[in-house]
Amino acid sequence: MIYRFLFVYLFISLASQAQVDSTLFRRVPKDTTKNAMNMDAVYNRPFLALGKSPVAIGGYLESNWQYGVTDGITEGHQFQARRLTVFLASKINRRLKFLSEIEFEEGGREIAIEFASMDLELHPLLNFRGGIVMNPIGAFNQNHDGPKWEFIDRPISATQMLPATWSNTGFGIFGKTFHKSWMIGYELYLTGNFDNSIIENTENKTFLPAAKRNPERFEEINSGLPLMNGKIAVRNRKAGELGVSYMGGVYNKFQDDGLIIDSRRRVDVFAVDYNTTIPTINTTIIAEWAWVFVQVPATYTQQFGTKQYGGFIDIIQPILSRSMLGWEKATLNLACRLEYVDWNVGTFTETGDNIYEHLWSIAPAISFRPNAQTVFRFNYRYQQQTDLLGNPPALTGMFQLGFSTYF
Repeated sequence: MIYRFLFVYLFISLASQAQVDSTLFRRVPKDTTKNAMNMDAVYNRPFLALGKSPVAIGGYLESNWQYGVTDGITEGHQFQARRLTVFLASKINRRLKFLSEIEFEEGGREIAIEFASMDLELHPLLNFRGGIVMNPIGAFNQNHDGPKWEFIDRPISATQMLPATWSNTGFGIFGKTFHKSWMIGYELYLTGNFDNSIIENTENKTFLPAAKRNPERFEEINSGLPLMNGKIAVRNRKAGELGVSYMGGVYNKFQDDGLIIDSRRRVDVFAVDYNTTIPTINTTIIAEWAWVFVQVPATYTQQFGTKQYGGFIDIIQPILSRSMLGWEKATLNLACRLEYVDWNVGTFTETGDNIYEHLWSIAPAISFRPNAQTVFRFNYRYQQQTDLLGNPPALTGMFQLGFSTYF
């Protein structure tokens, strides 16, 4: 409740001052170089500053309409205000920066601090970050802002296999360097960890996103051992960016007051991401693939998978880029997303038959960008999802129309 009050107060204050003198506001340049990487996404956003104040504010809004049918059953027309995200940033002092990202979802029913950290800049190759940090697994988890994407839905592998916008309290180091056309960057953190909810949840399967529902992860670690998370990425101006990341640790409570009560069980996640833009035709390709390994107790049934994998690939092709409807640098794009997720890789012990719990989807899209900060999107999704036993898949078709914009 206090966050709502603070933000209402802040917006009213800014609005009242703007009525007095609109010149108080100034745009803050994006805090990256031209050779920005996915690790720079946290600062690669538009901000608005008030006069000479060290504090800058920004954010984005997402809203849409959708109509979907699954096996002939529909919930009808739906209007959704998916999220309002607010950024607050400040240059505290020389080499000291602060940034926070607070997200309001489902009309304010859910409020989450996704990022709130202080950065201490020591050297381009060695910087310190502490607070609530965004775990760098894959690329989408860090670079997830709605206005950057041509699709209304976030990738299924990033939200239903990996815990999208997964952040924890912790500390770490990061840095980058470049030489001619090459750039290399790294991040290394120790943070809060997963808990037993990844195998004890309402989904009745191994499900990492369930850990996001535990607010206590910002105060204590279930196992008493931190999650280790690291990423290294290489970027070439012509070839694009390739990233390799890992996070893992013990997730279960294996001791209590020094007494061993269970064996240690680990969760380990590996991810590879790649993005590039083909210069001659300006085609953008964004891809990510991840593998999840979870040690499940032997007493659990085989519906709780020990291995999962999945990912997506986005292909975006500009077909018109010129002045349109009064916007000088407007762009019309065609796009397509291909997705696949398998939540239970393996076979049944008793029969040797394949465990089928998987999904694939294709989503063609048309998007219009009046500028780089705003996108209007029309998507269609065709999806097939097969259950554990391999019964005929559930077929889904869905139309979506919406927008996302920075402010």
